[in-house]
Amino acid sequence: MGEADLKKLEKQAVRRLDFAILPMMTMFYLLSFLDRANIGNARVAGLQKDLGMSDRQYQVCVTILYVPYICAELPSNLLLRKIGPRYLMPSLLTLWGLMVALQGLVTSYSGLVVVRAFLGLVEGPMFPGIVLYLSSFYTRSELAFRVAVFFSSASLSGAFSGLLAAAIINMDGISGKPGWAWIFILEGIFSSLVGILGFFLIPSTPQDLKFITPQLKEVLIRRLEKDKPSSMSDEDHFSFKEVFRSLKSPHVLLVFAIFYMEGTVLYGQALFLPSIVNQLGFSANKTQLLSVGPFAGGFIVTLTASLFSDRIKSRAIPTALISILGVIGFAIYLSSEEKYTRYGSLFFTVPGVYAAVPPVSAWMANNSEPHYRRATSIALGFVATNAGGITSTWLFPTSEAPRYRKTTIINLTFTILIIVGAGINSLLLNHMNKQKVKRRDEILAPYNIDSDDEKGTNARRAWVELGDRHPDFKYSL
Repeated sequence: MGEADLKKLEKQAVRRLDFAILPMMTMFYLLSFLDRANIGNARVAGLQKDLGMSDRQYQVCVTILYVPYICAELPSNLLLRKIGPRYLMPSLLTLWGLMVALQGLVTSYSGLVVVRAFLGLVEGPMFPGIVLYLSSFYTRSELAFRVAVFFSSASLSGAFSGLLAAAIINMDGISGKPGWAWIFILEGIFSSLVGILGFFLIPSTPQDLKFITPQLKEVLIRRLEKDKPSSMSDEDHFSFKEVFRSLKSPHVLLVFAIFYMEGTVLYGQALFLPSIVNQLGFSANKTQLLSVGPFAGGFIVTLTASLFSDRIKSRAIPTALISILGVIGFAIYLSSEEKYTRYGSLFFTVPGVYAAVPPVSAWMANNSEPHYRRATSIALGFVATNAGGITSTWLFPTSEAPRYRKTTIINLTFTILIIVGAGINSLLLNHMNKQKVKRRDEILAPYNIDSDDEKGTNARRAWVELGDRHPDFKYSL
């Protein structure tokens, strides 16, 4: 087969792959973000008032979700390959749909705290799990856009949740339940139904793909073997050494810091944007509708920026350019006194925060090999993100509304530091690439590759043990 024919076949295989797994992953994450953040819509609809909660108690309800959420991320990522995505991911979605619906039945602050904690436990594995799952199907240069496709549903969920909440709160009083309770009940039931459907539609590996010919499956597997030799080897088994190697990697720690700052500003927008808009002086129903615009803008920018990131094969440049939008938005909100100008600034901050996540997520996944080192790095990134989420829950006290001067300064500072961090990490990775080329013979000397057997046993062992430290592995900048 000629090179032109092979490229055509690869495009066809990737297109089929997109249709086979991206719609379900997008739906899973849309529901994850929707079900986690809909407490903001419920608050506007009267949740806090009906349960007699103070601002501090409401913040505890938001925060408590992230403690078990964070604790579940690393173990679940390490178990994903063993259990199989086909079983683990739909089970998690089905269970958290049940937890979301139970929020609509609570009658006290303590009851809400308990349900939110269990919700975090089953929701935590989803985001890092999806990134790890996609990195097992796509090459490194294709990953950012695919992450963006499912992650952009977070922006979409922000828009969708406002419209949905505006409609559902009209059920106020039906069966003796307030409108905010119906938001939880209906969205939770839908999530569980989608989770059950996932058992039949999600493949665990490229070999399990349905509606794809054996020839196209073989094309997908071969391109993955070429792109990630260490992860596709039969010798790639779990070891705590790989966990510790991830923890000791300087580029992982740098992106960890970027993820923390990104998580702080991201969840601040996701969880509190309806409250921010409401406190600018808009009515509850108008607030739900006005929340749609900034999230819709975030959806468009997220997809465009990530496609650009994959096209130029760079993560640092798109991350920095996107974050400049966030800097502009926070600067406008901080300096303005007029409510419409402040509302307009959200069209910069939401895209400037949301759209940076896929390139940064792909950056973490791109630069860690083999599989279990990558699983650890991805999970660590989202542990940092959700630690930022915990921070964000304490940054929006109603006593400082609607200006939130201190919070806006923190968000502005973090967004600037994300730009700086992206630049430092890019320089570090470029230096590491050059060092590996210089020390190639020294790095590979213990593996005796020159006297390897016909099966390439020593070469495979070198890839599995060295992973991203292999001289032929080029870090993505």
